Amino acid sequence: MKTVIPSEISPVQLQTIMQTAVAPRPIALASTVDKNGNSNLSPFSFFNMFSTVPPVLIFSPSRRVRDNTTKHTLENVLEVPEVVIGTVNFPIVQQISLASTEYEDGVNEFIKSGLTMKDADLVQPKLIEECPVNFECRVLEVKPLGDQGGAGNLVICEVQKIHIREEYLNEEGTLDQKKLDMVARLGGNWYSRNNAGNLFEVPKPLVTKGIGFDLLPDAIKYSKVFTGNDLGMLANVEILPADNFHDDESVHYNAQKLLLESRVEEAWKLLSK
Repeated sequence: MKTVIPSEISPVQLQTIMQTAVAPRPIALASTVDKNGNSNLSPFSFFNMFSTVPPVLIFSPSRRVRDNTTKHTLENVLEVPEVVIGTVNFPIVQQISLASTEYEDGVNEFIKSGLTMKDADLVQPKLIEECPVNFECRVLEVKPLGDQGGAGNLVICEVQKIHIREEYLNEEGTLDQKKLDMVARLGGNWYSRNNAGNLFEVPKPLVTKGIGFDLLPDAIKYSKVFTGNDLGMLANVEILPADNFHDDESVHYNAQKLLLESRVEEAWKLLSK
């Protein structure tokens, strides 16, 4: 296994490794204003949610690796501690990329990217009309993580109001993951798309307690057919359905086909003698 000591490689090399390995990352499209009320819009993939009650989002406008300068977004939230965070999906990904261009101070990225400004209800920064979801936030704290190029600045935001475009709701009135068609940031110039064609569900073992790998029968656990994912699904049952199981690889292959369709109960029936 290759090992890397962060202090022994260049910041650019380190950033490439980390941004490629820690992926996919959701994208925050941050709308801010300076003390004179000028709008700024910029995407950030160092972003996620960290609390539900209170509702807290955090994104990080890092210092630029190449010259250690700071971004207008960071300067703005220090002047006016408010932000609108819009989520990013495939229909607007090219406009979001355009908004990441490092325009001069005072240039309105809403205009450059062709995205539409809309007045927010509780904060000064503008809503981004095209975003599937907008979060109006007040900035609780800006926590710098260092003073060198590449150092992050955690902008800790408490959500005050949420705006959701109705075309992304299902019949029950909640957000529909398949309709959203979200995109995420990877390393380099790469993104990923999350639509109905590549989404899959993994039931969370919250109500039941799976038996775990250690209690799988040897005929299953040491099979040359089953992958770690296969065994994880088989181990997520509360009790074994039988006392004896097939060690025939042909049976295992057939059971694996059922597992690919998440038909765990049927797979266990096939494996049981």
